[in-house]
Amino acid sequence: MEPQLKSNPTTTKKGNSLKSLLQLNMRQYSMIIALVFIMVLFQILTDGLLLKPLNITNLILQNSYILVLAVGMLLVIVTGHIDLSVGSIAAFVGAISAIMMVNYEFSPFVAIVISLVLGAVIGAWQGFWIAYVRIPAFIVTLAGMLLFRGLTMIVLEGKSIAPFPESFQKISSGFIPDISSSGSVHLLTILIGIALSIILLVVQLKNRRTQLKHQFDVQPFGLFVTKLVGLILILNIFTYVLATYEGIPNILIILGILVIIYTFVTNKTKAGRHIYAIGGNEKAALLSGIKTKKMTFMVFVNMGVLSALSGLLFAARLNAATPKAGNLFELDAIAACFIGGASAYGGIGTIPGAIIGGLVMGVMNNGMSLLGLGIDWQQGIKGLVLLAAVAFDIYNKNKAN
Repeated sequence: MEPQLKSNPTTTKKGNSLKSLLQLNMRQYSMIIALVFIMVLFQILTDGLLLKPLNITNLILQNSYILVLAVGMLLVIVTGHIDLSVGSIAAFVGAISAIMMVNYEFSPFVAIVISLVLGAVIGAWQGFWIAYVRIPAFIVTLAGMLLFRGLTMIVLEGKSIAPFPESFQKISSGFIPDISSSGSVHLLTILIGIALSIILLVVQLKNRRTQLKHQFDVQPFGLFVTKLVGLILILNIFTYVLATYEGIPNILIILGILVIIYTFVTNKTKAGRHIYAIGGNEKAALLSGIKTKKMTFMVFVNMGVLSALSGLLFAARLNAATPKAGNLFELDAIAACFIGGASAYGGIGTIPGAIIGGLVMGVMNNGMSLLGLGIDWQQGIKGLVLLAAVAFDIYNKNKAN
């Protein structure tokens, strides 16, 4: 009898671990790869217009309010719900802020605070029916979409209100001032890029050391270094491109703060773990002691606040409150989350993923507009991309089972 070759369990385990780790990272970074591919494609098709400094800045300004909504919508989707009312709430809050600032001459600060509180109240109203009365979120937020769209037209009386105070407009259209008025490059933006690179390097190295200390699986060192160098390179190229125009827009600072806060909340806090637990299995979460009703309620309060913020940013960029503001914002925000890796079943999704998904949609919109494609083609292509993203999610779920 021929001797049987025995496999080394340690080697096999290590190989399987490495394979699963690479697969995990491919899933994690697949949308980043897709975003880079789409940007390169449209850069070629538009003869270099897409990545011009002016167009990059416009991309940020045009998509900021959708990305703000995507941050809140991600938490809603993770808990297994949906919110169809965010566009109408944004329009309604924008209208109320215009009445306060333009008609009654409220200071922008007071008007912004009142508007955000109003968004929280609206979110609490919808969260009550969803969390405590147990009416499906689809029905409650569909009713909210119709209600607040109607209220927007009532308070505006079918007309636009403009212009806003200049200090309010700068929220969406202003840029951080430079430390020096001389020179064609925005020096402060370059320094911020370098500082962020150092912070990113320190955080990534610290996280890797922590994972190794607790004997978690980590990326191979070569892959880790390649990823880190790539991220730092992209970050500094991005800040340099902004520096050659007007620098960093104010709205990018606001968006960056939101992403940092919500990424920390979802990854490092008990509330974040509870949100994912509810989306994974609400009954199991309840039996484990999680206050599922309260958490669901707070998720919709949060969504109301971010909807209000989105409405303020859009009104500031448009310099007017209009009855048609916020139209289809909810669909763009939902699409951003699903394209960015959120699961249609709840329990899965990340804040950076939602931002990347929003950027994919934004780059596609911008690129197709530069190519002269009509809105009909744009909507059709976006619909196919959304369908493909959800189909990919379902395929992965079935494969895992």
